[in-house]
Amino acid sequence: MERIIYDRMAEHDSCHWWYLARRRILAKLIASRISLPSDARILEIGCGTGHNLAMLGQFGRVDAIEIDPAARAVAAQRLGRPVADACLPALDGIAAESYDLIAILDVLEHVEKDREALSAIAARLRPGGRILITVPAFPSMWSGHDTANHHFRRYTRRTLSLVVADAGLSLDMLSWFNSLLFPLAVGARLFAKAIGREGSDDVLPPAPVNRLFEAIFGLERHLIARMPLPPGLSLVAVVSVRGAI
Repeated sequence: MERIIYDRMAEHDSCHWWYLARRRILAKLIASRISLPSDARILEIGCGTGHNLAMLGQFGRVDAIEIDPAARAVAAQRLGRPVADACLPALDGIAAESYDLIAILDVLEHVEKDREALSAIAARLRPGGRILITVPAFPSMWSGHDTANHHFRRYTRRTLSLVVADAGLSLDMLSWFNSLLFPLAVGARLFAKAIGREGSDDVLPPAPVNRLFEAIFGLERHLIARMPLPPGLSLVAVVSVRGAI
C-alpha cells in the first residue's frame, strides 16, 4: 500500500466508523461461529497498525505479522512485543501447526498468489484450526481506493470459493457484509468516476456522519451470524482444512 494509507490508518483506526463497526462485527462472528480452546493461539497476518489485535486478544494469545516497517512499529507498541515481518506466501519463520485461528483481514487481495498464500496459512493451523478471511467484493466496484491500496483483485462469492477450494480448504461460512451501506457506496463510487475524482476513500467524515455510518454498519453484528446478508462491499469467510473436525 502507499505510505499515506498506513498513515491514515494509524490516525483513524480508533475513530473511523469502518474500523470501529468492523471490529465489533468480527468479534461477534468469532464468538458465535468459531469454537476456540481457552488457551487459543491466534495469528493476524497483515495486521497493519495493529488495530484488530486487542479485539482478537479477547479470544486468546495473539501474534502478528506486518511487512511495512512503520506500521509494524505501531502494531508492536500496541501488542507489547515484536511483530514479525514474514511475507506471503512463504511465511518464513512461522512454525507449522501453531495456531488455532489465523486472521487475514483485507489482506488476500494484496497477494498476487492467493491460492499459494492460503495453502501456506493452512499449514500453520493446528488440527481443527480455522482461517478468518475478509476481502473486498465486486470487481465492478474497482476504484482509486483499490489502486492506492495496491490490490490485485476484488472477489466475488464464486472466485473466493474457488481459490479456497484450489488451496485444498473447505468453506465453513461465506457471507457478504458491509451490506446496509452498499447502495450508498455504489452511488458514491459511480459519482466519483463520473466527475473524475477517484481516490482512496478512507478519509474521516464529519463527526455526525461518522457516528451514523458506524451505527448502521454496526447493526450487521446482530445479523451476520444468524442470516445471509444481501450483497455488500465485502465478503467474510471462515475456512478450515478439508476434512478437519
